[in-house]
Amino acid sequence: MLTYDFSKGEGPLYQKLYNFIKADITKGVLLPGEKLPSRRSLSGNLGISTVTVDNAYDQLVEEGYIEAVPKRGYFVAETLKISFPEEKKSDYKAKAKKTKDEYDFDFSLSRPAAETFPFSVWAKLTRENVAGRSDKLLEVSESSGIYELREAIAGHLASFRGLHASPDQIVVGAGTEYLYGLIIKLLGKDKKYCVEDPGYRKISQIYEAEGVKHAFGKMDSSGLLVSELVRTKADIAHISPTHHFPTGITMPIGRRGEIMAWAMEEEGRYIVEDDYDSEFRLRGNPIPPLQSMDTSEKVIYINTFSKSLTSTIRIGYMVLPAHLAERFYEKLSFYSCTVPTFDQYNLSDFIKKGYFEKHINRMRHQYTRKRESVLEIIKRELDGVDYRLIENDSGLHFILQLFTKHTDKEIEDMLKKSRIKISAVSDYCMETPDKRLQGRFIIDYSNLDTGLLPKALQTLRSCL
Repeated sequence: MLTYDFSKGEGPLYQKLYNFIKADITKGVLLPGEKLPSRRSLSGNLGISTVTVDNAYDQLVEEGYIEAVPKRGYFVAETLKISFPEEKKSDYKAKAKKTKDEYDFDFSLSRPAAETFPFSVWAKLTRENVAGRSDKLLEVSESSGIYELREAIAGHLASFRGLHASPDQIVVGAGTEYLYGLIIKLLGKDKKYCVEDPGYRKISQIYEAEGVKHAFGKMDSSGLLVSELVRTKADIAHISPTHHFPTGITMPIGRRGEIMAWAMEEEGRYIVEDDYDSEFRLRGNPIPPLQSMDTSEKVIYINTFSKSLTSTIRIGYMVLPAHLAERFYEKLSFYSCTVPTFDQYNLSDFIKKGYFEKHINRMRHQYTRKRESVLEIIKRELDGVDYRLIENDSGLHFILQLFTKHTDKEIEDMLKKSRIKISAVSDYCMETPDKRLQGRFIIDYSNLDTGLLPKALQTLRSCL
């Protein structure tokens, strides 16, 4: 009689029984032509219902492992007179990148604190949309996103970034990675892209994964050098002029003009402007995006709500020059929008009803206070240490430069032993790190725990 331990495995009982019998057949424990116990005897022996046995047997019959013979019962199929290879388990195990925190403190964690997300407002909008838009929520979104959200984004950009665009020029997507892929398809894989060095490493990884040519352009204190665009023979310049990561550089108007002039020299040249972290200029007037000075349809503007709301919402967007928007609808409109319609309506209402503006203003005040607190703690705890702060009024991080005999890697490793993470600017160099960047570390204060910061700084101090 067949006997199995149902405490092992997952799923409903019939599925477990099916798996047990199937395993016995494939391993040769049950041989072709061998009679199986009747439904009643097997159910009685295992303490399960006959319905469970019926379901398991039916599945095995359906897949050809056993045969039902009228008035005789169930038999292992004769057609299985073949040898199943012995199951071999590979020594290799695919390892997903760890998502759990390996550190007790992270100086460079770029993520809004959970308590800053407007949960109550978002829940309210969710209820309103379920009650009032139930039919629309089930409709398929346009490839570029629902019109209501694109209209809301256009209004926001005009009011807060001085960028005027039609909703038809806006394409919504699940994060900037998806949008970069669309840009490549729009412009063609024959183009050569130049990305900033140092810079956000994922950008070059995406270009590499897409199989397009790309090069790394060196920077000075004003941003990407135009001479590097010439040297690399680039067609596309991928830049973050408002607040570059990781250096924090804001590109001055002179350099912006030079890059615009470079783009206008040839018809096939474009600029991809990633307006990263632009919402949080804490002092002075907002710096208008490069796209706002574009009169020749050369700038593709990209932004996301990952810093202003949360990265897990996965909503980004790009503003295409009019002729590229037309090309998108002609050639790429068969793509489905990658953002759920439900989330699009929620965000549309969040912007149009003024909640987003209030949220940004509240966050600016909160981050201003947080920044001042962090700077005060650094000043106190690193008193007597040879360091300087390289600040920028735009964005949520600044640079702490340490004048020390230790390399960046040595400092990172020493802190790691105390479960403290810190990232150096040199970590983001694509090629040979510039010696001038040594000793510069990223301090992202948006999610720093000021209660734990003094102890972390004391540990850092001991490493110097």
